[in-house]
Amino acid sequence: MKPALTLATAAALTLLSVPARAQSSAPPALDTAVFAGGCFWGVEAVFEHVKGVVDVVSGYAGGSDDAPTYQHVSSGTSGHAESVRVTFDPSAVSYATLLRVFFSVAHDATQLDRQGPDVGPQYRSAIFYRTESQERIARAYIAQLTEARYYPRPIVTEVAQLTQFHLAEPYHQDYMAHHPTQPYIVYNDAPKLARLKSVLPELYRERQ
Repeated sequence: MKPALTLATAAALTLLSVPARAQSSAPPALDTAVFAGGCFWGVEAVFEHVKGVVDVVSGYAGGSDDAPTYQHVSSGTSGHAESVRVTFDPSAVSYATLLRVFFSVAHDATQLDRQGPDVGPQYRSAIFYRTESQERIARAYIAQLTEARYYPRPIVTEVAQLTQFHLAEPYHQDYMAHHPTQPYIVYNDAPKLARLKSVLPELYRERQ
C-alpha cells in the first residue's frame, strides 16, 4: 500500500522524533492524541502494539453531532470520522513518533474520503490536535513527508482542532483482538500489524 522505507524516507520520518526524558520517581504525565485513518478497528490495533502507549479506544471525532452512533456515522452525513484516542506516556514515546506510526503503517494518507474498501468521509485521514504544539508538529511532519516525496501521491490528511471525542459502542472496542479470524480483519487489518513489526520493530510490542 505504501512504498518501502528507503534511507531518505526513513530519515524524513524520524526528523521530528523526540528523545525520551530521563526517568524520575514521579508518575509519568500521560497525554492523548486523536487520529482517523479509515476503519477504527485496524488503527486501534496498530497503536495498541506501540511501546509507550497506555490505552487506545475507538470513537468518533470531527463532526457536530453530540451523540453520534455507528449507524449515523456510517451514513457519511454526521461529519464525524471513525477515530482512535491514543493515551501515551511522552517519556516513553513522543507525539512525533506516533505520527510516524500513523503515516507509515496505520493507513494510506493519500486516499481521499476512503481507506481501502471503505468509502465515505467517515473514513477520511485526519489528525485532530488538542494543543498548539500538536498542531505545529503535525503540520511540520506532513511538510517533511511531502518534501521527501514519501508518497507517490499528495497527502490529503486533514489537520483540525479536536472539539469532542465520542466513545464508540462497546462492541467496537478491541475489535481485532476479539475477532482475529474475521475476513475483514485478516485481509485489511492484520497486514498493518505485520508492517508495524517489520518496518518499525523498535516500536513494536506484544499487546498488553
